[in-house]
Amino acid sequence: MASTLAILVSLTLLMFFAYRGVTVLLLAPLMAALAVVLSGDVTFLLPIYTDTFMKALGNYVLQFLPIFLLGALFGQLMADSGAAETIARAIVRRLGARHAIATVVLACGILTYGGVSLFVVAFAIYPIARELFRSADIPKRLIPAAIALGSFTFTMTALPGTPAIQNAIPIPYFGTNVFAAPGLGIIGGAIMLLSGLWWLRGRAALAVANNEGYGNHNDDPKAAPGAPADSASTTAVSDRAPMPLVLALLPIILVIVLNALFTYGVFADMSFEFLKSRFPTIEASKVTGLWALIVALSGACIAIILLRIGKWTNLRETVNKGVFGFMLPLFNSASEVGYGAVIAGLAGFAIIWDAVLNVAPSNPLISESIAMGMLAGITGSSSGGLSIALQTLGADYLRMAEATGISPELLHRVAVMSAGSFDTLPHCGAIITLLAICGMNHRQSYLNIAAVTIIAPVFAVIAVITLGTVFGSF
Repeated sequence: MASTLAILVSLTLLMFFAYRGVTVLLLAPLMAALAVVLSGDVTFLLPIYTDTFMKALGNYVLQFLPIFLLGALFGQLMADSGAAETIARAIVRRLGARHAIATVVLACGILTYGGVSLFVVAFAIYPIARELFRSADIPKRLIPAAIALGSFTFTMTALPGTPAIQNAIPIPYFGTNVFAAPGLGIIGGAIMLLSGLWWLRGRAALAVANNEGYGNHNDDPKAAPGAPADSASTTAVSDRAPMPLVLALLPIILVIVLNALFTYGVFADMSFEFLKSRFPTIEASKVTGLWALIVALSGACIAIILLRIGKWTNLRETVNKGVFGFMLPLFNSASEVGYGAVIAGLAGFAIIWDAVLNVAPSNPLISESIAMGMLAGITGSSSGGLSIALQTLGADYLRMAEATGISPELLHRVAVMSAGSFDTLPHCGAIITLLAICGMNHRQSYLNIAAVTIIAPVFAVIAVITLGTVFGSF
């Protein structure tokens, strides 16, 4: 009982201090150590740190470093080449201020589905959203929710093939790929998108009825509030040379096409027997999904560089910025995995483990969904919560799924979508950053953010679990 209480205290403090802005790089080892001490295992504190915490952290880095690195690099290349801005402005021209909310959501959705970092998207889209909402006289307080709906929901966790790290994390645990349960993913994504748009349009209509308007705000026309001086809609191409829309979309299309080609074509038809003599520990079925994503992102990065040959003013700076930008998100997630490994090794975790697994013993999808959502909410991170949950319970869910006839693909999609539900509680770092970019605060904008990033995804998860239980994975 004392050990279980120690875990709960540790988790509570982790959530509290994360909300206060303390970095998880420091919080994760400290809160893990606190849980060990309060559990009465203080004698083993240092061995647990070096052999459990650091080993889990290191394994995670070894597994996912290429995905984080290539994803950050691709996002920076898309931003600095002008491709992201070209795509966003093309959508604005076609939909215009009359459909300001849908325009912002779709612009964010296309960019994030194509592999552009959600933070890059937020910085790139905010100035456009600000002008659209002002022109349409829609309250500025709704901008963060519109950006969040397009960036943090259906393209991050539901749509098949999305290169988001959340969609890659279950691959080595379940032997799946980023296209897992495509039909259910599309249905879940549609529910998130349509219900989120319904909510935001309803709030906008209510504001019009109340004559609220855009509001009085001290907007800077040149930069997003909270943005670093060198990141406010800048590009690294000469004279901000316009990029044709077809060329801007090509790298995004390449990510999706190359990913599908290698997932269902090249690697699916290849025999990996030749690897066993030199790499006997590799299970091809658990890594080919990651390999396909690495190939896709690498190809897209090369393509965007070649498409702008002769127009880059400082390609080296762009590459360096993108590469350096991956390290903090990677080690944040890896530290949370290390924390989860320590917690899983404590005696009190067995009680929590039994409680979660036995929520619905006949349907592990329900139990899995609760576990993923709970840990994502506690850590304020979908990737962190997903990593902790799969590190500690992934093998058990796979075993339970196989015993009840549930496909690993369905397990994958439910896990990812569930982790993308309660991850946006108020202490979430991405939400705090988004509000800073938009110059808003929690009191002004958080209720609408929660409606589109928590409530809508929860309904989508319920629908996917129900359909998957009745019809299986499709």
